[in-house]
Amino acid sequence: MHFPLRGGIFLTKSGACKAVDGISLSLKKGETLGIVGESGCGKSTLGKAIVRLYEPTAGKVAINGQDITKMSQRQLRPLRRQFQMMFQDPAESLNPRMSVGEIVAEPLVIQNIGNAQSRREQVLSLLNRVGLSESAVDRFPFEFSGGQRQRIGIARALALKPELIVLDEPVSALDVSVQSQVLNLLLELQEEFGLSYVFIAHDLAVVKHISDRVAVMYLGKIVELADADTIYKNPKHAYTKALIAAIPVPDPAARQQREVLGGDVPSPINPPAGSAFGHRLNHPRYEESIGLDLSLVEIEPGHWVAADPCCLEDEDYQRARQLADSQ
Repeated sequence: MHFPLRGGIFLTKSGACKAVDGISLSLKKGETLGIVGESGCGKSTLGKAIVRLYEPTAGKVAINGQDITKMSQRQLRPLRRQFQMMFQDPAESLNPRMSVGEIVAEPLVIQNIGNAQSRREQVLSLLNRVGLSESAVDRFPFEFSGGQRQRIGIARALALKPELIVLDEPVSALDVSVQSQVLNLLLELQEEFGLSYVFIAHDLAVVKHISDRVAVMYLGKIVELADADTIYKNPKHAYTKALIAAIPVPDPAARQQREVLGGDVPSPINPPAGSAFGHRLNHPRYEESIGLDLSLVEIEPGHWVAADPCCLEDEDYQRARQLADSQ
């Protein structure tokens, strides 16, 4: 997903911001795939590209084997029942001029499902399922707390009984106690309805709680992908290790050795020619990474990592390089 940069009197294209660059992912039915990384690494852009809120610059998005990438909005409309998105800020994603009942019923109206009475019954059922009272149906979003507004967003996402929901940092704006309530609700709904989640977050502790597999993003690329336990117990990539080391430990007596990352995140407008993370750290092997294929290799069963000399231990890098060269 590259965004064109334009300038000059005639707004001619002068470059591109490579927000998402060369990512390939798959998702099983009923699975939760966590996407983690620093702010600005392209997580939200990836989520919006998956549900076609952005039209990808290249590549394809396939839902149940059906390529939706080049479909017109008219062709895409009936297929939107299969996938929905839940946004980060519930205050911004809910129309303040619409009642909660109108907000939750809107997908049903757009898809021409049922009549006014059946829609209201379904809305009341959805609100009850996400833990809101029936009296909420005629009230407005500003009358609710952040956690309650996020529950409204969940009810709206469930209205069309989708198979996939892309969750863009759904708990980052909530208090910690409310976060756990919303996460537990999402897990209950997943089991009840057989949902698949793409769970986008920068909080690795939250991702660990809810995800089956975790993909680590850096500067628009996936640098490591494995099941959640493997990522946390045996990370291979230096960036993944730095993120895990930054997770706070709920013990005031515990002492942690934290590695403070130096340098600045490179610009996606003019990314480095070699290892992006190695460039940030001014790594001595950065020059070696220029021109190398840094795509993911399966270094262990189900554990994928970028074959990057700046970010792997020597033994892991030799193994990854052999695999990359044999592909």
